[in-house]
Amino acid sequence: MQAVEIRSFGGPEVLGLAERPVPQPGAAELLIRVRASGVNRPDVLQRLGHYAPPPGSSDIPGLEVAGVVESGDAAALAEAGIRVGDRVCALLAGGGYAQWCVAPVVQCLPVPEGLSDVQAASLPETFFTVWSNVFDRGRLQAGERLLVQGGGSGIGVAAIQLARAFGATVIATAGSQEKCAACLALGAQHAIDYKTQDFVAEIKRITAGRGVDVVLDMVAGDYVAREVECLAEDGRLVIIAVQGGVKSSLNAGLVLRRRLTITGSTLRPRAVPFKGAIARALRERVWPLLAAGTLRPVVHSQFAAADASQAHALMESNRHIGKIVLTWP
Repeated sequence: MQAVEIRSFGGPEVLGLAERPVPQPGAAELLIRVRASGVNRPDVLQRLGHYAPPPGSSDIPGLEVAGVVESGDAAALAEAGIRVGDRVCALLAGGGYAQWCVAPVVQCLPVPEGLSDVQAASLPETFFTVWSNVFDRGRLQAGERLLVQGGGSGIGVAAIQLARAFGATVIATAGSQEKCAACLALGAQHAIDYKTQDFVAEIKRITAGRGVDVVLDMVAGDYVAREVECLAEDGRLVIIAVQGGVKSSLNAGLVLRRRLTITGSTLRPRAVPFKGAIARALRERVWPLLAAGTLRPVVHSQFAAADASQAHALMESNRHIGKIVLTWP
């Protein structure tokens, strides 16, 4: 099969097609003939040498795919209600940039009715991440306020839509007026251009000084102290990436007085049963909303797999709104 390899650590040009053996599914796994592969920021970090695959995972990048089930553990397939020939999308620990990939059966979900393979491939990484962090760790409830940092990103567009669908008020930050407009179109009630506006001052203005209940942060670094200022009493700050750096200093007095929670997580190294539980929650509570059109995938661009380097260059430019997807013949 063809696969996109990282030939050496470096810029987008280090990506290239290579021949690899077709992987074989083991116990509780299935084999997918891949039609489309999602591109995510962790793929870029892996290419740069900053995010190694978990032990035992493929060195091929790619954390989400959509395609057709070719074979697998018969008992696990039957238990999950999946049959050979079904269209599925799947969350992976690696190996998604390839014509074939293996996935744990419990991390696979049916392609929602009416969606293409490209649209379906844009779902798993972002929807699993948002559900786990905003709703499980962040405990976002209907009627609460959520601040989404980077609302134009793949994570951001999923978080905005999911939070609105479950009754929260959404405030998003983005790096241009175009991206702010996109956040508003997706359902955010307010959008802040972080390049021209102070998001702390804007949050205080929008909420009349109360603050937000949950912050979804992909920046960390010096953003953490500013986000603590944005939180209401009993607020929760959830950190899922450290694009702004790993070190932060903050006002611990605010944490004490407002009873704040600061937490974070990475999804990729978590155990299969943990990811399977997220998949079950998504299938029950979110997949019907996708099938009904209440939620919609936001795909900015698609590239042939042979042009993966161009997809990564676009990702690093931050010009996109939503997801970037690779396609396979």
